[in-house]
Amino acid sequence: MPTIRKINHLAVVVSDMEAALSFWRDALGIPLAEVRDVPAEAAQVAFLPLADSEIELVLPTTEDSGLAKYLAKRGPGMHHLCLEVDNLTEMLQQLKAKGIRLINEQPRQAADGRKYAFIHPESAHGVLVELYEVA
Repeated sequence: MPTIRKINHLAVVVSDMEAALSFWRDALGIPLAEVRDVPAEAAQVAFLPLADSEIELVLPTTEDSGLAKYLAKRGPGMHHLCLEVDNLTEMLQQLKAKGIRLINEQPRQAADGRKYAFIHPESAHGVLVELYEVA
């Protein structure tokens, strides 16, 4: 049976990366590890490690991406919660069998080798949940 290991990250969608960094990095003092372009998600992501987790600031890089549409509809703020799991494929099968609505029924793979998938907010009481399996 697949298990959740930890909260991997919280993602905050932003409309201005420098303004967001001014708060999270400069005002709160959370160190910035890196800013990376993620073409597969049409986003730029700033990674701010915090204890055994991190905060990700996510900026859409195109106007027609899902992320850009989310930002236009809801404005900046909390985007998703990411949970790290030990077996993503089994977790997705388990959730599907329980009638949970999935955005990704099969894992997607990032350039760094980690697998990920999203659970639809309708099944998670309004929260977009991402699941990670770290290689």
